[in-house]
Amino acid sequence: MSTENKPSRNEDEYFAKQNAELVIQQRARLAAEQSEAERRTHLNKCPRDGYDLRVAELQGVQVETCDHCGGLWLDRGELEVIASHQDRPGLLGRFFGDVLTGLRTTHMPKDADRNVRHEPGNPLA
Repeated sequence: MSTENKPSRNEDEYFAKQNAELVIQQRARLAAEQSEAERRTHLNKCPRDGYDLRVAELQGVQVETCDHCGGLWLDRGELEVIASHQDRPGLLGRFFGDVLTGLRTTHMPKDADRNVRHEPGNPLA
């Protein structure tokens, strides 16, 4: 009579379950890596046309501009900083004040991670 060690059914189920869990973990890690790589391809790119953004200073705030489409991109809180400068004369100051007032009346959620942008011909798009 042979004394070979045959894996029992419980062992087969155990290892099959372990392999399935490893596959799930590897797929999740791969998806996270792909998502991060995709995010990096869009970093410092214009959301409108994909060209590189250039950092410029406006009223003491660093804003991103697109030389191709002329878009001006502001991060959260930057519009308030620009609008709070009392020494801003002329059209630009009035424009940012009006945009800020418009945003406050639309009740934009404070916890939303959004960028406010200005595109030529469409100031609140």
